[in-house]
Amino acid sequence: MSDLSPVPRDDLIARLSNLHPARIDLGIERMQRLLQRLDHPERKLPPVIHVAGTNGKGSTVAYLRAILEAAGYRVHAFTSPYLVRLNECYRLGRTGGGVLVDDEELVATLERCESANAGEPITLFEIETAAAFDLFARHPADAVLLEVGLGGRLDATNVIDRPAASVISPVSIDHSEFLGNSLPSIATEKAGIIKRGVPVICAEQAGEAMAVIEAQARRMQAPLHVAGEGWHVGIEHGRLVYQDDRGLLDLAAPRLFGRHQFDNAGLAVATLRGIDAFEIEPSAFEAGVTNAEWPARMQRLGPGPLVDQGPVGGEIWLDGGHNAEGGRVAAAGLGDLEERVSRPLVVIVGMMANKDAGGFLANFAGLTRHIIAVPIPDREGAMPLDRLTQAARGLGMRVESADSVGAALRAVAKLAYEMPPRILITGSLYLAGHVLSANGTPPT
Repeated sequence: MSDLSPVPRDDLIARLSNLHPARIDLGIERMQRLLQRLDHPERKLPPVIHVAGTNGKGSTVAYLRAILEAAGYRVHAFTSPYLVRLNECYRLGRTGGGVLVDDEELVATLERCESANAGEPITLFEIETAAAFDLFARHPADAVLLEVGLGGRLDATNVIDRPAASVISPVSIDHSEFLGNSLPSIATEKAGIIKRGVPVICAEQAGEAMAVIEAQARRMQAPLHVAGEGWHVGIEHGRLVYQDDRGLLDLAAPRLFGRHQFDNAGLAVATLRGIDAFEIEPSAFEAGVTNAEWPARMQRLGPGPLVDQGPVGGEIWLDGGHNAEGGRVAAAGLGDLEERVSRPLVVIVGMMANKDAGGFLANFAGLTRHIIAVPIPDREGAMPLDRLTQAARGLGMRVESADSVGAALRAVAKLAYEMPPRILITGSLYLAGHVLSANGTPPT
């Protein structure tokens, strides 16, 4: 996602995008060159927690930030991609809670990086990442949370020589055209963030992925703290129970919805208990777990111009999952909702052409037979509707298409149900961003 909108000088992103035609070209040499010209802002940061993984890394960052802020720390955070505005990628630490960078300072930072780059080839994400380091180095804080963009080993963020911790969330198949089409090859890229002697906090992984991560940790002599071994997280009576060799924490359930969020929150807790950089009381862990927010991850949408087009009394949920594992956790969340209150389910889906539509939609086959395929507005590389509908039909699902999410919601509103339906809009973070913008509820 590459719009800086709405901000002054809309031509800035266009200029930056033209510096290197390839949207994704993994490698850190261009970053190293630019950071040298910027006088190495990445070396002037407070302790950095570096987070990689396929699914859950954004939610893990959200928990880390909320816990640290509850403990009184000022926290910078760089995450990607954004949903509506580029500003979402840059959160500046403040006493009492962080704020998104304002338009004026973001434009000034990007222009400073553009000037230092002097017209040489560099990808848009690389210059956006350099801008994060430059921006964060100019504002005092106690911690930096740094989310990997793609992969890890060759990602633009992987220029921090010695972070406080390297964190790896669950690894699964995604972005195969860049990272390889096997779990070991993808895990190799993710494990590339492991630095010599730096603690590694790792979620539970499939055996093939775990073997790769363990081997890399051994090579780098990095202490490895793995879920289910060095620490444990579970659900007891609806609460999050975390245990490691330092003791037990009995915490309220995460506000973010879904069983997988207990695991993401546990990964954040394990990270902060596995390093010595911060002192955190149990009350701050609980406040962070219960207050963390992360939009478009099983998010219940409130009233707005888009939601109001749907059926009266219906539930509308938004999830940006776009791979098989993302579909699995969204489907599990829907299963939990069905156990609480049974409603007919409609899935409105739009995906990018490089995604496995069949693998994603298969997760919902046992929950609904009603799929509505929609386009992703203004997005090159979106999956054609005929291909998306064909994938659904191949799973035996009832499928139709609509020109837009709004049209899909209006169509559902006309159908006769015994009770108002539950609707999930899913398949792409790009689609999720469009939905939040159209509904007038962008992230803040």
